[in-house]
This record gives sequence, C-alpha cells and structure tokens, in this order.
Amino acid sequence: MAAADELTFHEFQEATDLLAKTPDATTRSRSDQLTPQGHVAVAMDSGGSYGAEEEVEEESDKAALLQGEKQQPGFWTFGYYQSFFDVDTSQVLDRIKGSLLPRPGHNFVRHHLRSRPDLYGPFWICATLAFVLAITGNLTLLLAQRRDPSIHYSPQFHKVTVAGITIYCYAWLVPLALWGFLQWRKGVRERLGPYTFLETVCIYGYSLFVFIPTVILWLIPVPWLQWLFGALALALSATGLVFTLWPVVREDTRLAAAALLSTVVLLHALLALGCKLYFFQTLPPEHTAPPPQATSLPPHTLLTPTLPQSITAS
Repeated sequence: MAAADELTFHEFQEATDLLAKTPDATTRSRSDQLTPQGHVAVAMDSGGSYGAEEEVEEESDKAALLQGEKQQPGFWTFGYYQSFFDVDTSQVLDRIKGSLLPRPGHNFVRHHLRSRPDLYGPFWICATLAFVLAITGNLTLLLAQRRDPSIHYSPQFHKVTVAGITIYCYAWLVPLALWGFLQWRKGVRERLGPYTFLETVCIYGYSLFVFIPTVILWLIPVPWLQWLFGALALALSATGLVFTLWPVVREDTRLAAAALLSTVVLLHALLALGCKLYFFQTLPPEHTAPPPQATSLPPHTLLTPTLPQSITAS
C-alpha cells in the first residue's frame, strides 16, 4: 500500500515559473485533453447557460408567432388578395397545359394547383378572351364587307363591354353556384369533400383558355370549319371540367352526380354557342332603293297624239 505522502499533490517548479511569467495563462489537465472539445463545451453550458438559451428560443418563437398573427392582412385590404397573384410564369404555363390536355385519372386540382389556387391566370385568361372575341367579331364583319360591298359595316365597340361582362360573369357566378351546391350536398352526404371557392374559380378560369385560339381560328370564312373548331374546343374544355369534378361528385348519388355534370356541360355549351352566334353573325346587306324602270308597251300599240287644251277649246 502506498504511503500517505505519496498521494499528496506536488507543485512543479516549471509550472510555477510559467505562471509567474504569464499570470493570464490557463492550465489544462490530461483528462481535458482526452475529452473532445465539443463535449467539454456541453458540460460547461449544461449548468446554467443552456437553460437560458432554451428560454430565449421559446421567447423568440412566441414573438414570431405573435408578429405573424399581427401582420396577417385583413379581408378588405390589398395584401390579402396579393397572395392569390403570387405565381410565376412556369406555374401558369403548367396549369394551362393541364387544362388543354385532360386525361382520365389526372386531377387538375391535385396535379397542377397543389392546394395553391391563383387568380392571376383566370383573370388574364378572361380578359384576353373578352378582347379577342370583340376584335375578331369586328374583323369578321370587316372581311365580309370586303367580299360583299352591299354589307354595311360600322365599328361595334359595345362588343368589348358585352364580351367582358359575359365572360367574367360566367367565370365567377357559375363557380359560385357550383361551390354553393357542393357545400349543400356536403351536408347531405358526409363523404363528399368539395373544392374551395378559389379552386373552383381557378378550374373554370383555366378551362376557358382553349377558346382563345379557337376564336382566332373563327376568322376563317368557312362555316363548317368554324363549327368544327368550336366543337373541338368545347369537347376539350368540358372534358377537363368533368374529369376534375368527378372525384368530388362520385361519392354522391348517381342522379345528383349526373344532373350536376350535365348542367356543367350544358352551361359550357351555351357559352360557346352564344359567343359564336352573337360575335360572328353576318350583317344583312344594305337596303337601297331600286332604280325606276320604264314600262314597256306592246309592239302594236299606237300612240295617239294629244292636242293642247287651247287648240281644242277654239
């Protein structure tokens, strides 16, 4: 067994001299060298400063949450609607492509909107369609007058207003009615999960894009070709609507689902037909008074000369 004086601590002369020269220096034991530096820091901080850092982080999180709640814009402010226009060009083009190429089992909302509906695409699609309708409608009449001078043409600027009101009312009122009906059916059928109102507006807005190139192709003065383009555009647009709405209405009864989808297709067809008949109608020829025609007499009729009244009186 070792003696008691062997277990006592001894001071080394070299260490004493070093401390005398550099009093600010610190000494490290061998156990500190064997311990990783990161573990030493954790052990030192675990006493008091680690708990303080947790409290600071909790306070910062609470402050961030309160700040986020305070900065959330109201319904009546412009900032509330700004988020609906926060979309880039690639997303808009991808959604337009999805509306032009409907496929069975390919849901437009799930694969393209991804719970982020926007109003940027539907707004500009409706505005473009309204102006294209009005412009091509006037161009159609102008070209018809070039072919037939008897047709009287004057610029019809009121068609811009009619087109804008028609397109925007259809793109907002029909989705509103559809959303309200699905909300009512949700109370009847518990498994029915309808889309939100903005998602419904987004579906209808992007479904109208196919009519923009179709209206431009209606400038071709061939009636049967115009009706063919219109039927193809209507088929693509209505098919996209049916494929998108089917996952929502398939949980409902067959009668309700068939009635709803038939109404959606019928309203879409009425919009396309109304635009074709109103904006691309041919003006009647200009009515002009016919020139007076001389009456012809039979060839053997003799003309008797008439004498003046003064001669007959004498």
